[in-house]
Amino acid sequence: NETLERFEINTPHRIAMFMAQIGHESGGLNIVEENLNYRPERLKVIFPKYFQNVDVSEYAHNPEKIANRVYSNRMGNGNEASGDGYKFRGRGFIQLTGHDNYAHFAEAIGMTVDEVVEYMKTPEGACMSAGWFWASHGLNHFADNGDCLGATKRINGGTIGLAEREAIYKEALEIFS
Repeated sequence: NETLERFEINTPHRIAMFMAQIGHESGGLNIVEENLNYRPERLKVIFPKYFQNVDVSEYAHNPEKIANRVYSNRMGNGNEASGDGYKFRGRGFIQLTGHDNYAHFAEAIGMTVDEVVEYMKTPEGACMSAGWFWASHGLNHFADNGDCLGATKRINGGTIGLAEREAIYKEALEIFS
């Protein structure tokens, strides 16, 4: 409730869209931290750009090593050796990722970046970080227009899980209307 109020997720369409998006992104509000435990063949499918001409067996089933490779030198993270990729991997109900996102969220709620790393593992922090992301990326606009596709692309960068998001949105809209 605090998150919904703070970030003006305050109409049936906004609440339903928020629930649809965080519901999918968090596996039904069960996942607050990115796992990244992949088999060698999945690494090449999920992260093809990062595992070309690399012995994927060195990374398989090693979430820390995978995160440090995939998230290095972007989103404000340092190089692979810095450990930033793993430290700032996806957390919260929208899977906030990267040092810059963590730093902006920390500033918005008056915490340090290190405090936010731990806070986002809690139910309150997972929800609050999702609300912050929602507001800072203008997602109420998509919700006001019932645009599940637009909201999904803004959050995910693509359309992964669109059918599930649309189904949750429809069901939640019936509940909150």
